[in-house]
Amino acid sequence: MTSPPVENSGDRRPENCCNPVKKPGPVSIDHVLSALGETKEERETRIRSLFNFFDTANAGYLDSVQIESGLSGLQIPADYKYAKELLRVCDANRDGRVDFHEFKRYMDDKELELYNIFQAIDVEHNGCILPEELYDALLKAGIELDDDELASFVERVDKDNNGIITFEEWRDFLFLYPHEATIVNIYQYWERVSLVDIGEQAVIPAGISKHVHASKYLIAGGVAGAASRTATAPLDRLKVMLQVQTTKASVGPAIKCIWKDGGILSFFRGNGLNILKVAPESAMKFYTYELLKDFIGGGDKDDIGTSGRLLAGGLAGAVAQTAIYPMDLVKTRLQTYVCHDGKAPNLGKLSKDIWIKEGPRAFYKGIIPSLLGIVPYAGIDLAVYETLKEMTRTYIFIDKDPGPLAQLGCGTVSGALGATCVYPLQVVRTRMQAHQAEGSTAYKGMTDVFMRTYRNEGVRGFYKGIFPNLLKVIPAASITYMVYEATKKTLDLE
Repeated sequence: MTSPPVENSGDRRPENCCNPVKKPGPVSIDHVLSALGETKEERETRIRSLFNFFDTANAGYLDSVQIESGLSGLQIPADYKYAKELLRVCDANRDGRVDFHEFKRYMDDKELELYNIFQAIDVEHNGCILPEELYDALLKAGIELDDDELASFVERVDKDNNGIITFEEWRDFLFLYPHEATIVNIYQYWERVSLVDIGEQAVIPAGISKHVHASKYLIAGGVAGAASRTATAPLDRLKVMLQVQTTKASVGPAIKCIWKDGGILSFFRGNGLNILKVAPESAMKFYTYELLKDFIGGGDKDDIGTSGRLLAGGLAGAVAQTAIYPMDLVKTRLQTYVCHDGKAPNLGKLSKDIWIKEGPRAFYKGIIPSLLGIVPYAGIDLAVYETLKEMTRTYIFIDKDPGPLAQLGCGTVSGALGATCVYPLQVVRTRMQAHQAEGSTAYKGMTDVFMRTYRNEGVRGFYKGIFPNLLKVIPAASITYMVYEATKKTLDLE
């Protein structure tokens, strides 16, 4: 990355040595200036010089066009959206432009943020980051680089090519990064800027994004999914029982019917299959999503945009859903099976009966409405989530990324809204899965289910069971989040 024409205080390290830096702790700009041997006047001149580099029109302020042009001049790969993000985090009074005082405030905050993470990586606290320290920090975050990639990372940041990274070099590499400076975000930023090779053809670093803990993250996700599904299993069975009722249905009688069908254990019928689905479904969705991102982006996974992520996510969900769909159908049959002797049906016998009496195609009954609901659900969920997160960042956290609980709240609301919008498709799918009638009473397909449901039950028929379904959203999301974080700690992924 080309450095802007700023008046830097210079590298005041003794030859072949780093300036000693105090151990991590609360710091201020004065602390940073003292550690670097830079005066306030020198720092003011440095920031003013950078501001003027962007303000080519001498307007006294910066807008997104000037920022985008300046980033291009620094050889930072940025589009209009990236420039707008940098403008947003700098623009304190929300007038659409950044004056020098706002720019300086951003630089103060960013420099402190970068100094803190620099201290965390610099475990020897000698004022510089050694390649092995950077490697260890990345490895702890679940990212493994080979020797060439590590050397490329260090070379990109190390301007004087002495094999170590000083804070000045670290700061100059990252001070225009508009997001929170975590080690994972910094790595992804390096991936992005590494796509630019001045004077040569753009090259993507080989072997990039090798997450050594991928299997552990899948385990953590599987455990979290299993815990949340088990905790909300009674609500899930209640929802399914209400969905298949073609006559007047209400919660109270449905609960009594489930209890009469086998006591407390009856509320958890089908949960075993639900848990078995979690790991393979998550794994297939995760890996398919990564492959599709690479394909859609032409090798650049970080540049596929919102529509690309939506398409990749929808297709990945469709692949995973298709692969595990027979298990989903058998689970629905288990949940809607009414026993008269208090004993749950045998899973093997139930599957065999479906195969013999209805044929192998029966295991995919209802898959069309199921697949039709994936993309709109993902689209609504993503759009609402991003909107809510942006609103919390703008009006509540004031230019800082929302915390985990705020993100959980945004995800809960967006998930509930997405599920509500596609709920009629869920009802149609469940009825097709559970229906075993023959002759004139048999459903002839998805359209027939829609027509008969609307004719006999009206619009309300498409929302049977939505109350217990919405009740699931908050506990399911909360339990998933808590168990996922706890499992990550147990697996040393923190």
